[in-house]
Amino acid sequence: MLQVTPGGLTFLLVAGLVAGAVNAVAGGGSLLVFPALLAVGLPPLNANVTNSIAQWPGYLGNVAGQRRELVGQGRRIVLTSAVAVVGAAVGCVLLLLLPQSVFDAVVPILVLLASVVMALGPWLKRKIGSPEEGAGDRMGVLLPAVFLAAVYGGYFGGALGVILISTLSLLAHDRLVRLNALKGLLSLVVATVTVLVFSLRAPVDWLAVALLAPTTLVGGFLGARVARRLPENVLRWCVVLLGVAVGIWLLVEQ
Repeated sequence: MLQVTPGGLTFLLVAGLVAGAVNAVAGGGSLLVFPALLAVGLPPLNANVTNSIAQWPGYLGNVAGQRRELVGQGRRIVLTSAVAVVGAAVGCVLLLLLPQSVFDAVVPILVLLASVVMALGPWLKRKIGSPEEGAGDRMGVLLPAVFLAAVYGGYFGGALGVILISTLSLLAHDRLVRLNALKGLLSLVVATVTVLVFSLRAPVDWLAVALLAPTTLVGGFLGARVARRLPENVLRWCVVLLGVAVGIWLLVEQ
């Protein structure tokens, strides 16, 4: 069970609030909560599953704040959500069945890779270019790509939102603001699966969840409402630098 000082309590609450907003604006907020949980004494596996569950309210707030942009995406939502459910379940099962030593060895690499993806987000958007209005989605590639992203999200999940928005921008032809809303919904779908699975079988620290969940909800809702006014690049690079630092620290610890 987590035991935190008043300073550690404040640290977690602020981390949850900022992470919820970052998820709504740029993606990658889980890379803030994960090291925060490590900092207050949780082992990596416990921190990962606790982080996954604590992020769920933030995704809910994000979807609530962008629900208007989801109108008219019914078919795309149904198909991508279906494969996301299966992929997230596969990722959760892999996390629970593989030895903890495998997770301990893989997670620093995942953190560093997620940080790289986060850093390359603007470059990917420029390479992708503007979506073509009226063009059809490349479902034959989009659905397998969403499945793989969901497997990653079920297993670890750091910067899942960045991976999803890059995938959707490349393979689904629509305005970015609408794809960003779909990204939030798919993140919520993946998080819902992890909540259901990890609640039953994983070493979740429920005190930490109780501290983080309300602030990620508030942060996600507010972040979605003011996404266009926040300095996305500043938030992005803060998350990137923190993720790189955490990845290197985990490698050194091993």
